[in-house]
Amino acid sequence: MTQRTDGRGTPFRRWASRTQRLLRGAVAAAASLLVVTALSPTAQAVQAVTRPKAPREFVALRTVDPSIIQEMRYITPHDFVGEPIDGYRQPLCILTRPAAEALHRAQLTLLRRGYSLKVYDCYRPQRAVDHFVRWAKDLDDERMKAEFYPRVDKSRLFTDGYIAEKSGHSRGSTMDLTIVKLPALPTRPYHPGQRLVPCYAPKGQRFPDNSLDMGTGFDCFDTLAHTDDPRVQGVQRANRQFLKSTLAAQGFVNLPEEWWHFTYQPEPFPSTYFDFPVSWRSVTGL
Repeated sequence: MTQRTDGRGTPFRRWASRTQRLLRGAVAAAASLLVVTALSPTAQAVQAVTRPKAPREFVALRTVDPSIIQEMRYITPHDFVGEPIDGYRQPLCILTRPAAEALHRAQLTLLRRGYSLKVYDCYRPQRAVDHFVRWAKDLDDERMKAEFYPRVDKSRLFTDGYIAEKSGHSRGSTMDLTIVKLPALPTRPYHPGQRLVPCYAPKGQRFPDNSLDMGTGFDCFDTLAHTDDPRVQGVQRANRQFLKSTLAAQGFVNLPEEWWHFTYQPEPFPSTYFDFPVSWRSVTGL
């Protein structure tokens, strides 16, 4: 009997057997692909679990004292960079528990006198500091100069100490804050592109803030922001001393170059710079 061939001289039965083997291999490969695809969500879940997370010593300030006003600037475009900063995913103040509890004690003192604390920034991830550094090296980007550093050449931000590659904020016990007279109206939102006014202009002219008049706005890159600058007198000086003495009574130390900058001491993490995002998930795991 004459055997059929596949047109290239191979006996048909050998060709059929080889075809079956190839088909079985293809089916096995497809099954493997399905298994990998099915496992992808699990792999993603594992990655989510292993994302940087805050140590248990960190808390959301709101869970310790919900009465402290939070106006978290770096998740908005109203900052010296002019855009939301890397690592800020929610408008949330995160601190080490001792720092948060000390703020709570200071808040109780202020509430009895008709005032409240207001925080602008708390824990700051290292990726946010890296964002500041990249911006500072881009000398062409001066979109917010007219408000935040009108008298400082951007090329000197590192030399003059306004920008650094590490920040005490990343250790979790440093915060930027002010005092507000109660009842407090919300601060008017910033609209990108609006006319900018120097941060050291009279309070009625600079960007509105519901805080006491401290002589300059928050994040003002100017020597007038130095806590004890002799040019700042009268009510403005008294307000700075009010903030400083209230916090000092609870263990906070002021940075002399910035009236708004305070660190709780002793710091739980005096030499560790964290990089978990500013989000509820970072402190709750949910």
